[in-house]
Amino acid sequence: MVLKRPIHIDTDLQIEGAVTWVGRSSMEIQLEVTQSTEETQDSSDSVALTANFTFVARDSRTGKSAPVNPISPETERERLLWEEAENRNKMRKKKREESNKDGKVEDSSRLQALLAEGRVFCDMPALADRDSILIRDTCFENSLICQPQQRNIHGRIFGGFLMRRAFELAFSSTYAFAGAAPRFIEVDHVDFLRPVDVGNFLRLKCCVLYTELDNPDEPLINVEVVAHVMRPELRSSEVSNKFYFTFTVRPEALNDGLRIRKVVPSTEEEARRVLERMDAESCQTSS
Repeated sequence: MVLKRPIHIDTDLQIEGAVTWVGRSSMEIQLEVTQSTEETQDSSDSVALTANFTFVARDSRTGKSAPVNPISPETERERLLWEEAENRNKMRKKKREESNKDGKVEDSSRLQALLAEGRVFCDMPALADRDSILIRDTCFENSLICQPQQRNIHGRIFGGFLMRRAFELAFSSTYAFAGAAPRFIEVDHVDFLRPVDVGNFLRLKCCVLYTELDNPDEPLINVEVVAHVMRPELRSSEVSNKFYFTFTVRPEALNDGLRIRKVVPSTEEEARRVLERMDAESCQTSS
């Protein structure tokens, strides 16, 4: 989901959606939110937000995947959307294959480079860079009990509700980190790893993973939110969702002298998470 330009609350919105790609049992739907103003007479300039959703067809009796009807792109735009969706699907499969490989060789040089500054924070804090901060010092959490009014038609907790709560926590965490109201840019592919039921004890953990400061006019703040389903009576905690948001700050704040700090990991687990997100972002940019 990518926010291409600010949305005005006093102007009507138009939402259009279509199936852009179909596999054997999965499909991708793209939505475009348009808002016409005096400055955006061209239809392409009026697109304020785009979002891609992936759905999988399930057999209601067996619960297994079910085939879906194929579609055939006809126009040049439809073929372009199909190719983009096909590339995203290949990238998801590649990501799953890489995550399932045993004994995956880590890029030790990149890992050690990320950890170098974090070790200074841990071992010699008086000498640490004052323009940097540890990941663990950017963390915020939120907990809630899921209620019946948050159900979808299948009786589970609606995914949109989970996304909203994750976004609110990510926005608040970025606000506290940057020292100025952030501006949302995009949310990456959201992983729904397990369903969330009514009555579940849901714990949301948020942190700033890393910042991109190459462009001083638009520094990027990459935020991770992980949702856990807690079962205290069973002493268990399972990850249900992972969300990755990208924010920046408004130009006025930067003009007033606001500086965004670099975020560094202090453990190998944190460094691996940062590298995974950096690689995922680079794959999306190249595709």
